[in-house]
Amino acid sequence: MHWPSWQVNWSGLQVRPSEPTACGFPDCDEPYPRPVDLLSGPAAPDAPVSVQRDYGFWCPRELKMDPELGYSFMGVGDCSPPCANMFFTREELRFARYFIGVVSIVCLSATLFTFLTFLIDVSRFRYPERPIVFYAVCYMMVSLVFFLGFLLEDTVACNAPSAGRFRAATVTQGSHNKACTLLFMVLYFFTMAGSVWWVVLTITWFLAAVPKWGSEAIEKKALLFHAGAWGIPGVLTVALLAMNKIEGDSVSGVCFVGVYDLTALRWFLLAPLGLDVVVGVALLLAGIAALNRVRMEIPLEKENQEKLVKFMIRIAVFSALYLLPLLAVLGCYLYENSRRSAWETSWVQDRCRDYHIPCPYQRSDPEQRSQNSAMGLLVLMRPVDPERRGH
Repeated sequence: MHWPSWQVNWSGLQVRPSEPTACGFPDCDEPYPRPVDLLSGPAAPDAPVSVQRDYGFWCPRELKMDPELGYSFMGVGDCSPPCANMFFTREELRFARYFIGVVSIVCLSATLFTFLTFLIDVSRFRYPERPIVFYAVCYMMVSLVFFLGFLLEDTVACNAPSAGRFRAATVTQGSHNKACTLLFMVLYFFTMAGSVWWVVLTITWFLAAVPKWGSEAIEKKALLFHAGAWGIPGVLTVALLAMNKIEGDSVSGVCFVGVYDLTALRWFLLAPLGLDVVVGVALLLAGIAALNRVRMEIPLEKENQEKLVKFMIRIAVFSALYLLPLLAVLGCYLYENSRRSAWETSWVQDRCRDYHIPCPYQRSDPEQRSQNSAMGLLVLMRPVDPERRGH
């Protein structure tokens, strides 16, 4: 008997593992799933239909931080934003920094002149106008901090990169950086104190206009005014230190609150500033209405009439110079609160392949991203507006 000859080509056979493992991929040393397999992109015409999933934000290796520092970024713990700004070009950042630096010098000079004028002639600033002096002192300190941030650039607001640990330069968070903590304490405390002193100024104007209190009677309440104007910002500052809510701002070079944390932005910036606006405007309108009623109903001499009109004009002009920039800042805060998530999604989509992390499932419109960037530049330049109020 002759058996037929069989020729078996064993090279065409492939051994498949019984269950999916990392070696099912060409590069067996890569973890499963590989980042490239999670990247959302246009599928090939002959590729099978697959279900796309949103894997959320994965913190890149370059942005990971030590757990004991308590960092957080986009809802992910032990992660920090990159020091290189997420939304703007180098030209935009350079313009913003120099703009903040120039304005801080101008406002520092103006507020310092006001304070020195008060020291030379203390009797010139009596109640109800004396709160203007303390208001100027607060924004003199605010301007000084922004000027220091301009000189320091991002050396305090950012952590230095670590090549040995594969870490890029990241934004400083928390109170472990003493210089950043000091800048935050001075900046936030005097920003809130300046806002409260404006409310005190409207209170003194109201007391002088409606109940017709004299300067001596208002001055007897000075201790109460100081307790509120310095005590409330102090409590808020201590609360933020205890909650470890300090964040560096790579644009201005200072450390503040609410730069990346929207919850802190709402409760420690929007809420107190909005409350100050409501209370101050209500007292201001009541005072102006009372003064106008006095001018219309009570016959006064021509000289007294002119003094009253000038006083009302001074109140209106000063209040407008304060309220307009403050309302612009609040508008920027509100816009940032509503658009921050969209900006962050756009940033992840643009940088996910560079960081080797999953790209977002929902793609943002490039035109919308450019609009967000333009408005975001105004938002990140918001520290300049409080300085204008000091002028």
